[in-house]
Amino acid sequence: MIHHISIAANHPLHVAQVLAELFQGDVMPFPEHEGSYVALTYDPHGTLIVVLPKGTELMPNLPDDSTQVVVDADAGSQFVHNPYTPTYTATHAAISVPVSETQIREIAAREGWHVAHCDRQNFFEVIEFWLENQVLIELLPPTIAPKYTAFMQPESLKQFAATMAAS
Repeated sequence: MIHHISIAANHPLHVAQVLAELFQGDVMPFPEHEGSYVALTYDPHGTLIVVLPKGTELMPNLPDDSTQVVVDADAGSQFVHNPYTPTYTATHAAISVPVSETQIREIAAREGWHVAHCDRQNFFEVIEFWLENQVLIELLPPTIAPKYTAFMQPESLKQFAATMAAS
């Protein structure tokens, strides 16, 4: 289970506010990194999305000689800024939301962000919601979430994997 993810945005507060609207949750500042925010879902799993300023990278706290591997529970990580960030990223997430597809489309239209209802080879459907037209979040409103979760059950996935291996 994924409890939280971090994404980068040009306007972290605004993106966190839109995500919180989709989740019917709230936004709070992320205390670990200035200018970052957390979109809270208030679901029973503690799911949240941290929205960091574009260009933020997480790096391990390594000694000056970064060829060494450090096995130290206290070393943690650090935030650094990279001014040369790509427009798009391969990172994305599929997230169930309590709002309808109509509400998702209305929010996307208001923001001027791309949205598309996509059928993933008839296995399941998702609503592609492009935050700032750069970061993909696949949304699963109540009408399509059951087909996704049914497909992702262990027995269905094992059957799918076996079929893929045979082809």
